[in-house]
Amino acid sequence: MKRDSLPAGVTPASPAASQPIASRRWTLPTWKQAWFQLHWFVGITAGTVLVVIGLSGALLVFKEEMLDLANPGVRHVPAQNAPALAPQQVAEAVRAAHPERRVASVIVYSAPGTAARVGLAALPGQPRGESVYVHPYTGALQPHLAGEAAFEWIEFLHRWLLLERETGKPVTGTLALCLLGLALSGLYLRWPRNARNWRTWLTFDTRLKGRSFLWALHAVAGTWALVAYLVFTLTGAYWAFDVVRSTVDGWAGVKRPPREAPAKASSRMPGGQRAKTMPVDLAPAWNTFVGTAPGWQMAFLRFTDKPNDPIQVAWLAADAPHPRARGAMTIAPDGTLVKHEPYAAKSAGARALTTLYPLHIGTYFGLPGQIAMMLASLALPGFAVTGWMLYLKRRRQARAARTERARLQAIDGAAGPLAMAAVAPVLVAYASQTGQAESLALRTAAALRSSGTPADVRAVATLAPRDLAGYGEALFVASSYGEGEPPDGARRFARLLAERDDRLPGLRYAVLALGDSAYARFCGFGRALDDRLAALGATRLFAPVEVDNGDEAAVARWSAALACLGAAPLAEVAAGAGAPWQSWTLASRTLLNPGSLGAPLHEVRLEPDGDAATAGWLPGALLELEARHADTVVQAWLAQSGLDGRAVVGEHTLAGLLATSELPDADHRFASAGACAAVLKPLAPRRYSIASLPADGAVELLVRQVRHEQGLGLASGWLTAHAAPGTAVRARLLANPGFAPVDADVPCIYIGNGSGLAGLRGHLRARVAAGRQRNWLVFGERQRAFDSLCAREVQGWAATGFLPELDLVFSRDGEGYVQDRLRARAGLLRAWIGDGAVLFICGSLQGMAGGVDAALADLLGRDTVELLAAEGRIRRDVY
Repeated sequence: MKRDSLPAGVTPASPAASQPIASRRWTLPTWKQAWFQLHWFVGITAGTVLVVIGLSGALLVFKEEMLDLANPGVRHVPAQNAPALAPQQVAEAVRAAHPERRVASVIVYSAPGTAARVGLAALPGQPRGESVYVHPYTGALQPHLAGEAAFEWIEFLHRWLLLERETGKPVTGTLALCLLGLALSGLYLRWPRNARNWRTWLTFDTRLKGRSFLWALHAVAGTWALVAYLVFTLTGAYWAFDVVRSTVDGWAGVKRPPREAPAKASSRMPGGQRAKTMPVDLAPAWNTFVGTAPGWQMAFLRFTDKPNDPIQVAWLAADAPHPRARGAMTIAPDGTLVKHEPYAAKSAGARALTTLYPLHIGTYFGLPGQIAMMLASLALPGFAVTGWMLYLKRRRQARAARTERARLQAIDGAAGPLAMAAVAPVLVAYASQTGQAESLALRTAAALRSSGTPADVRAVATLAPRDLAGYGEALFVASSYGEGEPPDGARRFARLLAERDDRLPGLRYAVLALGDSAYARFCGFGRALDDRLAALGATRLFAPVEVDNGDEAAVARWSAALACLGAAPLAEVAAGAGAPWQSWTLASRTLLNPGSLGAPLHEVRLEPDGDAATAGWLPGALLELEARHADTVVQAWLAQSGLDGRAVVGEHTLAGLLATSELPDADHRFASAGACAAVLKPLAPRRYSIASLPADGAVELLVRQVRHEQGLGLASGWLTAHAAPGTAVRARLLANPGFAPVDADVPCIYIGNGSGLAGLRGHLRARVAAGRQRNWLVFGERQRAFDSLCAREVQGWAATGFLPELDLVFSRDGEGYVQDRLRARAGLLRAWIGDGAVLFICGSLQGMAGGVDAALADLLGRDTVELLAAEGRIRRDVY
């Protein structure tokens, strides 16, 4: 057992440390540590989004009051010594102003001077109609409420995080449960010894400073807000999860009516005339209501214009215990009372359900309750800030403790050997995912050797940080992978270097960093490597050189800088070069997931033209293609800019150049088409995993259609929607060494999700063609009914023995994710790894790949995972 995994207070020399692991008890401090880790992890992940929900919720608590403050005289007018208009008069006033709209509801109030509210039926295709306010004495329509749209947006943010309703509900519900977990785990973690003393719970010493002050403030404020957070989370979960709501409604004996569908287009008579119906007369029903409920303060009448349809009335008594304690009546158009259910006559369960919303926003307890709920919501940013401060301070303290331990070990340890007198060769180390860094490293070494300078070329995966002390000069060619991460083979080296405390004062070094500026952490690993070496006392030979997508000018700067080591000029390098650009034809595309909750996923088939017919590729290879804007996008830009797209510039029309370029600001006025063409920058090419083999006669891609605020994604939209079959596509084949096949009959485990099946399918087809049967596919998607991608082909492999292990995981069917299935089959995974299996991981970087990495680390150990990656037995193609 490692020293750092021992329980607090137990040293290796203690009796507890010598006991067998199986005999030790899971003690309370260990449980508390586990809860602590869970509390801060949820706090620094979900806590950020909870801040948004808290701030928006605080604004919504006093929504009505703020709207009235911003709109004086709209919803409340000076009381007059005259009777207020009856609902029928209010409805007639609105019909006169909007004869083309149907009045669907009227809300009136008994309080003098309160405007009536009229609901108009939704227009065809709209989810709901709008409301207008009516002067209670004159019938004049009141102005629209300023700020109402803003509050609707805030409510949309608060309830669904600006996502679609059915998508946002479970997200906010999960966040509510996270808040519940934070509240309860925080309560457990701060449980004081003197729990019966209320002062211990609700007060703290303001003279505290530093971390003690932050912890006391965090804990005591959390205790004050605990009840509010329990109310928030439980009521939020009720609205977010349909299964919770139906279960609670069942316990309460309440049956909800089905949700109304969006309004359909109204019927029309022959000749295009709209079929007219007579509006219902509300007077008889209103007279019945007033006679039955004389002590009302609010009445909400809902009705249709269909003959004989009853009028539904929800009403609030003057002595109602809270704003949602409403009774209900059903009254026929002729005034006959069909059904009467006062609030007091409802079942206890039904009355309890009406309290959920007033409790959630605090109106159940009046103004004090609203203030309390608003303050609890506003406290969430404070918890996030103090929580982060505590977390970062703890991390700094841990680093300081490690430094002190290292100093003690250095004092106790023997002195290192004297430096060698002989000059060591220059180390040229590379960290490569796709082979670009390796190619540049080999050329760098060749330039050194050609001038008589010895050079050792080594992959970072074969190095340990202590090896650097044996070199006087070291050159690092470092690719970044994904969002600035080290390549798979360099992950272990990067971790060990970050943990290293021994300094490297005798090392002179330089870094050539490869990256893509489209990512937020451009050249992230190269920069981190340079910073870490400098922090360990190494000396820069020259400033880091950063290469953006194979920029040859940057490579030339690297070549010139190497002159300080006497290197010859670097041979001409086209970083990232692959096969030449060729012409392909978009032969067909097939939608693979009709009806899916996810974005459409198409199989796109590209057939070679001419010289492309001789092209070949290995499984796992990539296709890099030139994307194009849709014609509608280019024409819209031309219309706004005032330029003629038919104007010829060189060998192309302006429209043709714009289609393959980043579009300039259309508001900028160019003097001519040539002036516009002179500033155009070509679109960055897009890369896709190839899902087929050369023997299939075509390149097949699995392309997920991306959609954003401006419409469809550039490349995915062009391939799946805009480009017609038969369109020529400029593309080239790229090798992908980090995801290359294994040239041996060893077990292979293929793990992926979504469009990541593309990179796995090519490998599996090659394995089947070679007769190699020890294959295991773990693949995840949303719903089995709609997202069983390439199901016939996959099931065929399983039926013929080429997939003896097949795990298809569908998350929306409640089956979890691929990482969950790996954990469930941990024994088999370890057995396959023990037999020499190679893992291929293809799919989304943020969700699936990170989850799989964490699962592998838990099941195999982080050191084992890094060793497998360094040996090339974990190969990834994630994006």
